[in-house]
This record gives sequence, C-alpha cells and structure tokens, in this order.
Amino acid sequence: MTSFIPPGPEIRRLFHSFEHTAYRLEARDHYDAGYENESMRRFLAGEPDDLPWMRTWLDMLREVTAKGRRFARVRVVSLPLNDYSRFGVWCAQFTNGAGEDIRYLTSDQADAVDLPRHDYWLFDSRKLVRMLFDDNDVFLGGEVVDDADEIVKHNYWRDAAWHHAMRRDDFAIGQHLGRV
Repeated sequence: MTSFIPPGPEIRRLFHSFEHTAYRLEARDHYDAGYENESMRRFLAGEPDDLPWMRTWLDMLREVTAKGRRFARVRVVSLPLNDYSRFGVWCAQFTNGAGEDIRYLTSDQADAVDLPRHDYWLFDSRKLVRMLFDDNDVFLGGEVVDDADEIVKHNYWRDAAWHHAMRRDDFAIGQHLGRV
C-alpha cells in the first residue's frame, strides 16, 4: 500500500519526526524548485550570495543534528557536471557545515552498482518516501511506500551508494571546481 504526501507541511514534518537517520538519494541532474534561481544566477556570475532560500533548511539541520539525529545524502551526477550540479556542489558546503553529510557518485558508478533512477528519502531505515517530479523537474510530492521488500531494496541501494560515494570536499577537489 502507498499513500501520497503533497509538498508542504506534511513533507516538512518528516524531517522533524524521524528518530535516528534521514537519508536521501538524488538521482536527477536537475531540479526546478524555482526559489534558488537567483542564487544560481549569482553563482554562475561569480557574485556573492547569502542563500536566503536555504536558511530554513540550514536552521532545521542544525536543530535536528544537535539532538543527535543524522542527515545523509548521495547525489548522483553526470560528468562533466552541468551548471546546476556545480551549483549543488557549492551549496553542499553550507548544508554539510550545518550537519548534513552530502556525498557524490557519478552516473557511471551508480549504473555499475544498479542504483535506481528515482529519488527517495529513507527515514530510520523503515519509512520510504519516493519523490515524484513532473517532466519539468518540479517536485510534485512524495509517495510513502509500505511494502517491506521495497523498503529492504532501498536500504540496500542506500548502503551501496554510500559505500561508493565520495565526500563533497574530495569530489569538489577531484573535479577541479574553482570556487566550490
């Protein structure tokens, strides 16, 4: 059985209600959230930015990780990196600094270990939320999946991705990404 969670307060509650770990696999090369467009423009132009759209997320990360909970994420990226992925690597320094551990895996590496091509959150290794997007990369909401076999499979994929992924700083250096 599955249920749908629309974007908004119900999804946000998941980030405050887990007990131990929240893990995300990001399998897309681009996301259109809209709110970060000005920051990405500034990044590409080499202009300074204080990332106002990210403050709530960073505050939440600090609050939740101060309580001993763990946020981890693996981003699957194509090489060479597109502008959006370069911007994401730059932004990851701030989320990592706030307590989230973001790592990187190339698409070729992800294919070699048969990772899925969909995004998901896994909370406490037992609550699976598959992220849904439209054809324009806009987030539509999450599908809560209750099937035990699917949850086990996504835990396996989490472990495989984490094992092969590279820490953000090492990845940035390895890609010779100037200002990131």
